[in-house]
Amino acid sequence: MAETAAGVGRFKANYAVERKIEPFYKGGKAQLDQTGQHLFCICGTRVNILEVASGVVLQSLEQEDQEDITAFDLSPDDEVLVTASRALLLAQWAWREGSVTRLWKAVHTAPVATMAFDPTSTLLATGGCDGAVRVWDIVRHYGTHHFRGSPGVVHLVAFHPDPTRLLLFSSAADAAIRMWSLQDRSCLAVLTAHYSAVTSLAFSANGHTMLSSGRDKICVIWDLQSCQATRTVPVFESVEAAVLLPEEPVSQLGVKSSGLYFLTAGDQGTLRVWEAASGQCVYTQARPPGPGRELTHCTLARTAGLLLSATADHNLLLYEARSLRLQKQFAGYSEEVLDVRFLGPEDSHVIVASNSPCLKVFELQTSACQILHGHTDIVLALDVFRKGWLFASCAKVRHPERLKESFLVTGSQDCTVKLWPLPKALLSKNTAPDNSPILLQAQTTQRCHDKDINSVAIAPNDKLLATGSQDRTAKLWALPQCQLLGVFSGHRRGLWCVQFSPMDQVLATASADGTIKLWALQDFSCLKTFEGHDASVLKVAFVSRGTQLLSSGSDGLVKLWTIKNNECVRTLDAHEDKVWGLHCSRLDDRALTGASDSRVILWKVVGPKGREEQQELDNLLHEKRYLRALGLAISLDRPHTVLTVIQAIRRDPEACEKLEATMLRLRRDQKEALLRFCITWNTNSRHCHEAQAVLGVLLRREAPEELLAYEGVRAALEALLPYTERHFQRLSRTLQAATFLDFLWHNMKLPVLAATPTPWETHKEALP
Repeated sequence: MAETAAGVGRFKANYAVERKIEPFYKGGKAQLDQTGQHLFCICGTRVNILEVASGVVLQSLEQEDQEDITAFDLSPDDEVLVTASRALLLAQWAWREGSVTRLWKAVHTAPVATMAFDPTSTLLATGGCDGAVRVWDIVRHYGTHHFRGSPGVVHLVAFHPDPTRLLLFSSAADAAIRMWSLQDRSCLAVLTAHYSAVTSLAFSANGHTMLSSGRDKICVIWDLQSCQATRTVPVFESVEAAVLLPEEPVSQLGVKSSGLYFLTAGDQGTLRVWEAASGQCVYTQARPPGPGRELTHCTLARTAGLLLSATADHNLLLYEARSLRLQKQFAGYSEEVLDVRFLGPEDSHVIVASNSPCLKVFELQTSACQILHGHTDIVLALDVFRKGWLFASCAKVRHPERLKESFLVTGSQDCTVKLWPLPKALLSKNTAPDNSPILLQAQTTQRCHDKDINSVAIAPNDKLLATGSQDRTAKLWALPQCQLLGVFSGHRRGLWCVQFSPMDQVLATASADGTIKLWALQDFSCLKTFEGHDASVLKVAFVSRGTQLLSSGSDGLVKLWTIKNNECVRTLDAHEDKVWGLHCSRLDDRALTGASDSRVILWKVVGPKGREEQQELDNLLHEKRYLRALGLAISLDRPHTVLTVIQAIRRDPEACEKLEATMLRLRRDQKEALLRFCITWNTNSRHCHEAQAVLGVLLRREAPEELLAYEGVRAALEALLPYTERHFQRLSRTLQAATFLDFLWHNMKLPVLAATPTPWETHKEALP
């Protein structure tokens, strides 16, 4: 059903984005400044800078080539940040202002894999995938050294802490450590003791001792005066980083003397402290349960007294260095978000389930994150009890629900529903928390459907249970015995969500057939059908005291519907992939969505301004004032709204001329926005025609040099080409099939049938 101007003035709720929780770290290096106030990490084409206290991304730095960042380093004086991209360019940043102060070619013939500053913050060493090590003078802006001889990728470089010794260390694919003299421009020594990749180098305070760690499950202590290994410590895990601790006693970590101690982080997922002299482990951190806990990076900010570690599932953990007490947790990347819920009596927190065994809880006011462990497989669904202080999560079953805060109802892929009583101790606020698991026993088990159960819901009176299944039906059951009361039939494909109205005797169902249906509980008849999603509807929720619906789909859209007149009054376009999670606050003033694009978006109900913008847009389209309509839609930064304007123009009898005339009158920044939107449209076969029409106008009417000057044009073309080729291949196959049918039709030879005489002709021939 199309969005109409008539419905805009009548609906009660309208939503706008209040904030987004987006990925900021996708693995690789992470670094703290010396004060511990800022955290630097890589996320694709950007280096993000977080404020540690709030968790807010202060800067997101991207080189002008818009290629993936392969390495970065912050100078010891915290003044200079240098990044390297896959396009073989190095960028020097004034990172506090977010501006590039210098851009130059890396000269490497392959991407830079690692880099490091010297202690004076004036020299920068880069190691490349071409096996070369180069040194740059950051102050005078020229290359000072080029060291050859390393086989394969140079993945580690480090300067000696004493700048007067002018020593540089590197390691490459042969697992050897090379010591280079900047003064003699030669390799002084090749240190061999590891049998697998060397992952980190650390130096003692006096500069006489070096520690190396490797994936061969050993750490090696080196005497740099004799260039010999003095001790090999087996650590029984593949080590990704080793850090030398300050040479002072720390009783909490088992450090009882002022000798040499080091900390390791590796695939066992725990931080461990070792005594170098004896090779004994003196402290082992408790390991949380579940996979994805392997540690991939660890670094020490000595001045701030903080230790930063990174896990395989892209979480960043900040510890107080002397006690290893956890201070902060940051969820860098949630991959595919599968469910979201408001949490807390005042909806003060948000809980997120992604394709991970871990749960992430965010405090909305401070952006603080807490990572919860317990599951050993992917968490698929969440639900929060009515008072908001207790929630349930399920892994490998479809959807948990609540019942008077004394029961839990689950539906599963085994086609059954189970009702689980909750122990009173768990429900009491006065009971002290206990980390030991509580085993639940099912009170009722009922086979409900012939295929997977995708959703369950409890009626407001706690007496009815609704189930939705892949078998295309929803069913109503009486609780607590799960007695079947009736079946809701009518969807053409499986059901993803069922939801009771908070006000009326009505059930809403969302289906893979792209529709939402409302059903009467009394006679199980279909009251209304809402059509508007181009793909599966994954979630549905009642809002505005049961007078409106919010729905989310696999098309990445969230739609607002007015129940009274079946109208879609607003399409919320902020996700780029399937929106699996949808939840509304208790006060009905906010909504929460989570999607496969790794984003969690908090929406707030807005006043008349948003409605006036939508009304103005509808009026402009009705009056065929396409330029104003397109400009307004672009200014709102809503790709789907812009798409509806392009579709309206293309429905015009003079579509080609109108589209071309409208686009040519747009400003350059508006054309750049259109090009960005085309990337999204072009990934969908239903919208690729609009994308190709816009691209056609730009390619025909814009000069090549003007197009090349567009912001992000290179990345846009790289994203557009694969899908465009796929669309043309599909069209070519269709054309070939049509040509074959045409050939068959024109070459079919039907036998000529002799005309059968009519009775009248036979009678006429018999007459004299």
